[in-house]
Amino acid sequence: MDLGLAGKRALVTGGSRGIGKAIARALACEGANVAILARDSARLAAAAAEIAAEAGRTVVPVVADTTDDGQVDAAVDAATRALGGIDILVAAAAEPGGYAAPPKLAQIEAGLFHHEMDTKVMGYLRAARAVAPQMRAQRWGRIVFVSGLAARLTGNAVGSMRNVAVAALAKNLADELGADGINVNVVHPGVTRTERTAALVDAQARALGVEAREVEQRMADGNSIRRLIDAAEVADVVAFLASPRAIAINGESIGAGGGVPRSIHY
Repeated sequence: MDLGLAGKRALVTGGSRGIGKAIARALACEGANVAILARDSARLAAAAAEIAAEAGRTVVPVVADTTDDGQVDAAVDAATRALGGIDILVAAAAEPGGYAAPPKLAQIEAGLFHHEMDTKVMGYLRAARAVAPQMRAQRWGRIVFVSGLAARLTGNAVGSMRNVAVAALAKNLADELGADGINVNVVHPGVTRTERTAALVDAQARALGVEAREVEQRMADGNSIRRLIDAAEVADVVAFLASPRAIAINGESIGAGGGVPRSIHY
């Protein structure tokens, strides 16, 4: 299927590694020109060069911290100048969940809560607010927020709150912007294999005194297909939602973690 992404212009926040980098690669391989945003300039430049060489498209690194209004606005301006405009925003700049033990009630302090909400929820809002005017002017756009399945599960209070808030933000923006040709959706990954996974699995295996494959299988047992989803497989879902093909999907939250057992969403 041709997704119709050739020549589209995309901005991916959190695009220097993990799921964000996989999404940037998927969009570029589908023919989009991409700006990737992150805080680490060296990692960002290396990721941009790697994706550009693989996909044969323009990939521009843009350094910014999404917790800062001014930096986000300046980064969007820079990406717009470099690409000639922005058709697609994918917001993925947030600390990944699912690897470390979540804080319990006594450990949840205001600083932790505000940091998580500012980085993910407000960070996504800042990026959407900065790109929306040009999407409205051109009467077309796609915004995809990368959130997480903690929105649908207990066990991580702060993770659940931030991810539910992302879904609420997306639905509100979908209703506000839909008539202007802009679709806004959420993708909820579960525990996902990225370039960080092998080292984290090895460390946990050493701590538990078991084989790495046993740790990885325990992680995979949390979904219905009983294997880890790869970042590239999440990126495939995002690439579709970012495409003209996804016109019928707006304001939705789509799980991309291999299925949550014993849970029904309707």
